[in-house]
Amino acid sequence: MLVLAACTEVPGVEVAPSTYAERRLRVRLVRDLRDQLAASEDTTPPPAPEVSDALYTLGQALFHDPLLSGNRDVACSTCHSLGLGTDDDEALPVDAAGGFGPRNTPALFNLQGVDRMFWDSRVARDPIDGRLTTPAGPALSSEMSAVLAFGAIAAQALFPVADRHEMRGYPGENEVADLEDGDWTGIWAALQARLGEVPTYVTAFEDAYPGTPFGSMTFAHAAQALAGFELRAFDAADTPFDRFVAGDDRALTRAELRGGLLFFGDARCQGCHGGPNLSNGAPFDTATAQLGPGFGPGPGPGDDRGREEATGNPTDRYQFRTPPLRNVTETAPYGHAGQLPTLDSWVAHYQDPAGRLRAYDITTEVGDPRLHDQLYDNREDVLALITPFLTGVVEDPDVPLLTAFLGALTDGQAVDDLCGSVPSSVPSGLVVLDRCLGP
Repeated sequence: MLVLAACTEVPGVEVAPSTYAERRLRVRLVRDLRDQLAASEDTTPPPAPEVSDALYTLGQALFHDPLLSGNRDVACSTCHSLGLGTDDDEALPVDAAGGFGPRNTPALFNLQGVDRMFWDSRVARDPIDGRLTTPAGPALSSEMSAVLAFGAIAAQALFPVADRHEMRGYPGENEVADLEDGDWTGIWAALQARLGEVPTYVTAFEDAYPGTPFGSMTFAHAAQALAGFELRAFDAADTPFDRFVAGDDRALTRAELRGGLLFFGDARCQGCHGGPNLSNGAPFDTATAQLGPGFGPGPGPGDDRGREEATGNPTDRYQFRTPPLRNVTETAPYGHAGQLPTLDSWVAHYQDPAGRLRAYDITTEVGDPRLHDQLYDNREDVLALITPFLTGVVEDPDVPLLTAFLGALTDGQAVDDLCGSVPSSVPSGLVVLDRCLGP
């Protein structure tokens, strides 16, 4: 645990140093954190790639247009609302049938350079050769892959539209849902045909991809446009921490400095949350409760086996991708199923992951009472595979300081400006869906 000379402070609230001793303490904190950062992996976020105005405008429309859902009633922005910090603020999203989806909706901030998507990393880009790995296997042709210049984030956009729970719906509801599961080529072609029935979309696609007629395009062109919109609209990395890294010694409060020293030091957070995206992208079993319907063919409802569902390897069981931390204050609740409601409760979990899992009470941690009877009690199975080095890395006095530091990873202005990226209408003429426009 970090022990420093006393000065009374409230985490996240800076008080101007009034004594010589307090000023010396601040100088020491700044120096020590800079020393730790110098010995750590570079935390400077990569710049967002250049996105043409035409590609951005096309992606903006597609992101908010219910036309991409089987029943034309949900859009990407339904779960990834700009009015809610690019997620939905729910433990689990409501699926296309009115039930719950299997996993918490991830936020979409600062995805440039992120090579693994989804909680189980089932869409990934090899950082060396650029090869994409996806659930579609060979159905994602080399021609389609060549269009996905933005990598894993673009490939990811191919799959929510094909998922029955998320957007496609169920047999008998619409022509896209009537296609067989796993018929990736047919599903993507059906959605592309829908877009081709809207003249404004045909023009928008051809403006975004000059020299390529719409008839020669595939749904990969839509996925690339969606990624282009997300990369440009959700670039939010002008945070107090980034300003400190750039040389501003006054950017962080004393509590945030002390939390940063813990984060990059004694608490060892950077072991998983290091690097430009504050995540190594690796999967771990963090001993969190299993709730909701679960994902994949486990032995019972709620048994979500995590990375194993994508790899088939039992050694990956109950492991979930380490999420990036930029703007993490905007993305509650936390965990692959939204198991914990606040950032400080998530940080406190690492004091004693096993003990906290055994004592987990869904009725106090999850606000939606409809989920209170959906706790799958496989706690000992999860604990048998817990990632060992996660145990006891946080002590009780560390929690408010680490939480204060995590607050310094928020780009408040960019978050406040998100609603400016919601279009007033979409080419299909359907209702634009986003919480920026009301409940």
